[in-house]
Amino acid sequence: GSAKEISIKDLVTLIAQLTGFEGKIQFDPTKPDGQPRRKLNVERAQREFDFTSETPFDIGLKHTIEWFKKATSESSVA
Repeated sequence: GSAKEISIKDLVTLIAQLTGFEGKIQFDPTKPDGQPRRKLNVERAQREFDFTSETPFDIGLKHTIEWFKKATSESSVA
């Protein structure tokens, strides 16, 4: 998560870019199910653990996607 607010549309676009997805993204406007934007409240982590993230959101997401791809490719080999 991140203290930086991001729209779901922008998040989906970023994930598509980072994963190399070349298909068409379609949003269903008849189903506004959930929040149109996301932002993590990081105040408690700062207060309770003196933790402040140093990794920008897009870089963290990129690392997470790389980890997931590696983890899933290794599990399919076994």
